[in-house]
Amino acid sequence: MTILLEVCVDSPRGLAAAIEGGADRIELCSALEVGGLTPLAGLMKAAAAAPIPVYAMIRPHAGPFIFDAADEVAMMADIDAVRAFGLAGVVIGANRPDGTLDMPMIHRLKAHAAGLGSTLHRAFDLVPDPDAALEQAIELGCERVLTSGCIPKAIDGLETLARLSKKAAGRISIMPGSGVRPTNAAEILRATGAREIHGSCSSPVASVDPRAVAFGFEASSAIRTDAAVIRRMRQTIDAL
Repeated sequence: MTILLEVCVDSPRGLAAAIEGGADRIELCSALEVGGLTPLAGLMKAAAAAPIPVYAMIRPHAGPFIFDAADEVAMMADIDAVRAFGLAGVVIGANRPDGTLDMPMIHRLKAHAAGLGSTLHRAFDLVPDPDAALEQAIELGCERVLTSGCIPKAIDGLETLARLSKKAAGRISIMPGSGVRPTNAAEILRATGAREIHGSCSSPVASVDPRAVAFGFEASSAIRTDAAVIRRMRQTIDAL
């Protein structure tokens, strides 16, 4: 069984590490520490040369996935940038204040991204009824749903992930993500039957510049995409 590994990155260094480590697809972001925002133009340009498909996150700000008209204008422009740079697809989603998917907005984003691949992002994990939201995702025509099973970490959402995968029945891909590591990827894949999986494949790094930390330009500790972790993830997946 072939399992596809998607790695999320938010820097040129992370992009290079994902390719070196053996990722099959990249989710390109900025600010992974808040779950990923739209990547900068320079990073999109660098990613255009990647030998594997790159999907760009379309999310204009941190916080809930509740977007207003000004946010939508920005997201439409970001989709235009993704197309102009020649990337393979976009990662989109939006919620209403009650947590349900904002279907009119997502339909508009999806229509604007015509010709690009599309992933419905973890706005899905905030919905009150994941089974109903699954049918909406299929209606939208997205290729896949990135989800942890509507719980913070995928390893704790296996029952929901397995049910969604079964109900999807080949109509859309369910891609587990959040907290996925080489140590738990096999369990997640076996339990859910998923054919693709998503992870940051990162390792912690300490700040090397105390002055940058003191001025607030850098966190005292952070995570960084790690090619060695990606290789271990790849080995785990390929052994299934």
